[in-house]
Amino acid sequence: MPIVEFAPALTRHAACPPQQVEAATLGAALEAAFLAAPALRSYVLDEQGAIRKHVAVFINANLIASRTQLDVALQPQDKVMVIQALSGG
Repeated sequence: MPIVEFAPALTRHAACPPQQVEAATLGAALEAAFLAAPALRSYVLDEQGAIRKHVAVFINANLIASRTQLDVALQPQDKVMVIQALSGG
């Protein structure tokens, strides 16, 4: 089963340890993870269900290509990492 992990910058708002989820897609994995920490949903997803601009999502250390297409297939050994993106200059 894929593992979903949220970075400390996000889990300070709602505790959520890394968890194995039963999911075939990135979207389903995030939804399963939000069951353990519903408050994280509004930090990660916008009102349309897209990844917020201040959040970066990686699958096996690769940044996802689209913030809106969360139907990316996951394999049982995949690791999803959700972090707060850095901005500024």
